[in-house]
Amino acid sequence: MCPDCEDFARTVLLLGQLALYADTSGADLDFVDVVSPSLVASLPEPPTGEES
Repeated sequence: MCPDCEDFARTVLLLGQLALYADTSGADLDFVDVVSPSLVASLPEPPTGEES
């Protein structure tokens, strides 16, 4: 897997895990509110050929 592909996939995975965490009982929604914009900002451009 190319380096950009790996970074993109890892960041998308983290965003998905954060979304699942946000839906759990007792989740720290302040943590979600702080971390999610940082993850989105760090999301690299989609790998070439993977854009929709």
